[in-house]
Amino acid sequence: MPEPQHSQRGRLKIYLGYAAGVGKTFQMLQEAHELVRNGVDVVIGYFEPHSRKDTIDKAQGLNSVPRRKVEYRGAVFEEMDTEAILRRNPQICLVDELAHTNVPGSGHAKRFEDVLVLLEAGIDVFATLNIQHLESLNDQVWQMTGVPVRETVPDWVIRQADEVVMVDLTPRALLNRLRRGVVYAPERAQRALENFFKESTLVALRELALRETAHEVDARQPDLPEAAPDKHEPPGESGAALERLLVWVTADPSAALLIRRARRVADYLRAECFAVYVRQETDSSHLPVERTEAIERILNFARNLHIETRILHGSDVVRSLVDFARVHQITKVIVARPQYGRWQWLLGRNLIHEIVREARDMEVVIVAERRPARAA
Repeated sequence: MPEPQHSQRGRLKIYLGYAAGVGKTFQMLQEAHELVRNGVDVVIGYFEPHSRKDTIDKAQGLNSVPRRKVEYRGAVFEEMDTEAILRRNPQICLVDELAHTNVPGSGHAKRFEDVLVLLEAGIDVFATLNIQHLESLNDQVWQMTGVPVRETVPDWVIRQADEVVMVDLTPRALLNRLRRGVVYAPERAQRALENFFKESTLVALRELALRETAHEVDARQPDLPEAAPDKHEPPGESGAALERLLVWVTADPSAALLIRRARRVADYLRAECFAVYVRQETDSSHLPVERTEAIERILNFARNLHIETRILHGSDVVRSLVDFARVHQITKVIVARPQYGRWQWLLGRNLIHEIVREARDMEVVIVAERRPARAA
């Protein structure tokens, strides 16, 4: 492999949209053409036109790296050839559908992992992503649309982007494109109109994308210099306090919802975050395998979202959590609403009430279970 010409990590630019057909790929290709005219070496690493004529036409004239063929269960699939792109060593590589899951047998499980390899090699990457594929919004999107999104990208990936550009189109304009067959073929377009592409859903997704883009722009602004403390102010009380979050996880699958919520809150507050599991058993070797595996899946999920995980040991769950929180100066505890009976809840005979009573110096956030929106 030739020596890389780049001396530093590549820059990542993400074209963010709220639905298929808003024009993310088209805008990415359009900007690529302008760069090529200015002498920049740009290649297409992966391009998915979805049979859209205007997008296919816009890709004409740009160099591309042939895809890698991967055989899986008797069929042949095409994936981005990361090794070939590294050998080609362009200045900029265009990568469509960042959230894509690679077919088993590829070098990496997810396309964003291939992109990270290119960035580490000093290659700049332009990539496309829809807001519903952001991991921390997974439950919120499911609740709004009733459609589970299987392919997601951890929030820390988009945080690494040097630039996030929202490609916008009004929902009515998008629906008009869909009905004209510009986005999908007629049969698929009709199914989309009956499901994901309802105007109310698109409006909500667009609002999510606008808020996320605004947050990303704000997060990239340089911090303002801190004002000098007032001489009459007690030491250590000037400025905003550092937020630290703790999310209490269990083996229940709903813990994933808590972790996503905690990740999103932590990002907005620029806070540290811990995912904590309390093991009451002194000997875990006798625990059911299913429970042990469920706990490990939840903790691995938190780690993949760059949340620090801890396993505490103690017969008193509440005392273990609160002691850990005080030692680590936790300011906000995030817990799930338990499935208790009415009288048990009202009388305070549950762990959540105990946490609220014991953690009086912290904010306790009780997260309700989200359910998908009912069909109109």
